[in-house]
Amino acid sequence: DRPCRWIVDDCAKFVQREIRRGSRYDAVIMDPPSYGRGPNGEIWKLEDNVYDLITLTEQVLSDKPLFFAINSYTEGLSPAVMEYVLKTTLCPKVGGHTSCDEIGLPVTATGGVVPCGATAVWEE
Repeated sequence: DRPCRWIVDDCAKFVQREIRRGSRYDAVIMDPPSYGRGPNGEIWKLEDNVYDLITLTEQVLSDKPLFFAINSYTEGLSPAVMEYVLKTTLCPKVGGHTSCDEIGLPVTATGGVVPCGATAVWEE
């Protein structure tokens, strides 16, 4: 059993450092913010940057990765879009398959579910 490493940092800058260091990971769980501002007022939106973020991050995957999961809490990215990005970036290089689903919050009073996001997963 190996420890889980939690990273609370600017995603892209962290991954760029890991690429330079030659680090490799067997799995990635990505839960990026929907929106943010950089130190110089730069605007960052997940729906505008998801493809670049995934293609950057795939460079730190090991030769035999286990899985890559990404969540989104923005209306601008459907589960199918995120799955498509994983399928077109990861599957040609490492095989495997993808899946996607909505993330929802249960409503106890009604038994319903309020949609609040999306998730997509690539796995071997």
